[in-house]
Amino acid sequence: RRGEGGAAKKREGNGKVNLNLAEIEEIERLPGIGPTLAKRIFDYRERMGGFRSVEELKQVSGIGEKKFAEIRDLVEV
Repeated sequence: RRGEGGAAKKREGNGKVNLNLAEIEEIERLPGIGPTLAKRIFDYRERMGGFRSVEELKQVSGIGEKKFAEIRDLVEV
């Protein structure tokens, strides 16, 4: 819908972390994501020009099916 997306917002009204907008510190607050993995997610986003889908998170080294299942409902793009 028009007007949605909030360019400067890191968390939408639904409380999800936007993978394309969040700072490293916010990514670290996700369950099971420490500083090293948060930096990998951030670096992947910078290198690839952003995430096109939540599922793309599985392309980041260290995010397997189990970890992805833990955070899938807490993130968005």
